[in-house]
Amino acid sequence: MPKIIAIGASQGGVQVLQKIAAGLPSDLSVPVLVVLHVGAEPSQLPSILSDAGPLPAAHAKNGEIAQPGRIYVAPPDHHLLVADGRLHLSHGPRENFVRPAIDPLFRTVAEYYDGDAIGVVLTGRLNDGTSGLFEIKRRGGIAIVQNPMTAEAPPMPKSAMDNVAVDFCLPVDAIAEQLVRLTREKTPKPSHETRGAPVMREEKPPLATPVAQTCPECGGAMMQENLGNLTRFRCHIGHIMTAEILAAGQLDALENSTASVLRFLNERSHLCRHMADKHFANGNRAAGEMWQRAAEEATVREEAVRELTQADWTRPEDAAV
Repeated sequence: MPKIIAIGASQGGVQVLQKIAAGLPSDLSVPVLVVLHVGAEPSQLPSILSDAGPLPAAHAKNGEIAQPGRIYVAPPDHHLLVADGRLHLSHGPRENFVRPAIDPLFRTVAEYYDGDAIGVVLTGRLNDGTSGLFEIKRRGGIAIVQNPMTAEAPPMPKSAMDNVAVDFCLPVDAIAEQLVRLTREKTPKPSHETRGAPVMREEKPPLATPVAQTCPECGGAMMQENLGNLTRFRCHIGHIMTAEILAAGQLDALENSTASVLRFLNERSHLCRHMADKHFANGNRAAGEMWQRAAEEATVREEAVRELTQADWTRPEDAAV
């Protein structure tokens, strides 16, 4: 019988979490751990979930024991982890560009509870939660995803379905009922509502190999790991991201870099024109012409970079992967 429920959500997740909280009974026999991508911003999610249903919800506290019939929410800017039967908060490296992230919770839940865990991936962009759900399933736990057709942002549950042999793909209104059923059955038998889900062949921890990729977070060298069909990258600092999220981070870094280049060229153009005017005013024509050529050169290159900053980039990572 499952001993813990771990839920991950991102864009559109508050409303879905409210519905799930409303459907859970006051005598739920397991604790519920929740990660919502809130970054470092203040979060009222615990009070929202407490108001939505009978279970009390609170931000998790470092070192506390997770009690049945309670909802523990990852606090802003901290990963929520499980170790030695207790909840732990970490300000460690961001994963998939977020902190709190879903994958760290799911990984530690899988490691500590082994096959006695339920992992749930809800609405969200990109694919945080997929590799963690893979670990829960690999160790014998139960994998549930929100039906992508009912999600405000389908990519997260769609990615989980594409990379994990999920046990249940459910509309929002059916998730809480299924969670209750699984926690009350002595020998729950997952249905196979997600036909065509890939069969996992990964039975050992992934092996990491060096690759020609640098971490968009810190610039460090990265190692590649494969989890079934999922590829993820890890740098020596500890930043972890899937290939899709790495691609998104690379594009963000590229856009930021080209914007910086555009700004510097604009500033150089203005500075060189100022120096040209100064030398012309002082009768130093040769120096003035040299500064003027430098200004014109910067202007030409500024226009070339401006075209690059205004270009539309193909973003397959934003699709339902």
